[in-house]
Amino acid sequence: MVSQLTQNSFAREARSEWVRLRTLIMLRWLAIVGQSAAVIVAVGYLDLQIPLQACALAITASILFNTVTTLVMPSNKRLSENEALLTLTFDVAQLVLLLFLTGGLNNPFALLILVPVTISATALTLYSTLLLSFTALCLISVLGIFHIPLTLQNGVVLKSPHLFVAGMWVALVIGIIFLASYARRVTTEMFAMSQALSATQMAMEREQKLTALGGVVAAAAHEMGTPLATIKLVTSELLNDLNDKPDLKEDIELIQDQVERLRRILKDMGRTGKDDLLLKHAPLTAIIQEAVQPHENRGIEVLFTTNDVLLSELTQEPPVIFRQPEIIHGLRNLAQNAVDFATSQIWVDVHWDDDIISVRISDDGRGYPHDLLDRIGEPFISKRRLPKFATKNSSQYQGMGLGLFISKTLLERTGAELTFANANQGLIGLSPNGAKITGAIVSVVWRRDLLEQNSRSLRDALGPNERFDEIS
Repeated sequence: MVSQLTQNSFAREARSEWVRLRTLIMLRWLAIVGQSAAVIVAVGYLDLQIPLQACALAITASILFNTVTTLVMPSNKRLSENEALLTLTFDVAQLVLLLFLTGGLNNPFALLILVPVTISATALTLYSTLLLSFTALCLISVLGIFHIPLTLQNGVVLKSPHLFVAGMWVALVIGIIFLASYARRVTTEMFAMSQALSATQMAMEREQKLTALGGVVAAAAHEMGTPLATIKLVTSELLNDLNDKPDLKEDIELIQDQVERLRRILKDMGRTGKDDLLLKHAPLTAIIQEAVQPHENRGIEVLFTTNDVLLSELTQEPPVIFRQPEIIHGLRNLAQNAVDFATSQIWVDVHWDDDIISVRISDDGRGYPHDLLDRIGEPFISKRRLPKFATKNSSQYQGMGLGLFISKTLLERTGAELTFANANQGLIGLSPNGAKITGAIVSVVWRRDLLEQNSRSLRDALGPNERFDEIS
């Protein structure tokens, strides 16, 4: 079972050393070329009087920084959080120095201050992004007041009206805040989705391995039963012949006890039977019970109903479907979520007809928060919002994000459609056995022919059951 996680997806542990040094070096070389070209054009073609030596020193500082880092550090170096922050801070400071020498906010290239902040928003933590953004905001505020004005060779000062300068300052402030927030939000969602999909794949691989391992163990337990029975029979006969040799008789009794112990172990291991078609296919109700079984002894009563009657009273034969790990793992996560937030009971209602197969899992808890209903199934819903509906069983619960996302993803891969709702919305108020549903409801619906088609196709491909010792 994959635990429910609502960790901050931009935690240092999750996103450390993401930025390659080579990437920032290449971007800085591009900036150096652009800055040099701008200075040359300003002096040679636009006849601007700018402190050429000071500008050259600022550009040289960036060249030296790039050269030293290239020579000292390996090309595949990935920067730590602090290293990346310091590197981007240097870029901001170097750009602000050039802008100070070339007109401040009157210089249209002032908008390039957005580049380091955007890189920080997409690659660094929130703390680093806020720190760099605050630094950039302070520096452009200083540039609005203190700077060397742009002057032509004839002494004419090129200066924008104060209203335009103020407008540029406001635009840069809004741009820093908006672009940083927007880039961070998009990157956060992409990273969260990437983590969630990775966790889904891990859960799927784990379930498949457990299924395969269960089949091997069951087959081994079945095949070992015959030799163990033979050993037990032989030792029983030896006991009758060793009444006059108590020492040997004790050894034989010990062997017999251990054989019986091993028989019980193998019996427990092999309760699911041989690894044959019966392991690949099972009645719908058996698969549902297998999925929910790990949560039946957690202090919450689990009630099963099938086609509006209790499971124990079912008379009609349930459909036989393919035992897909996606179905088992997905329903198991949904059952876990219901148990975690239920007060005393959950209901697992199974229904089928000629067209569909549906499973509805509901509880008597407080339900999903209304403001999160449209986001159920997205990964990493913030845990800060959970106290609104936490119960005595979920005071330490850390999720509702990743687990439900995995369930939704796995079940949809099997062709299911999921619907999340609350009983107090007036959709459903009573369980099939008449009990009142007050909490969350999740409904999973498949086309019946889809599940049974998978079952029939696999059954035809595998052929009839065979004993292992008869397979050549």
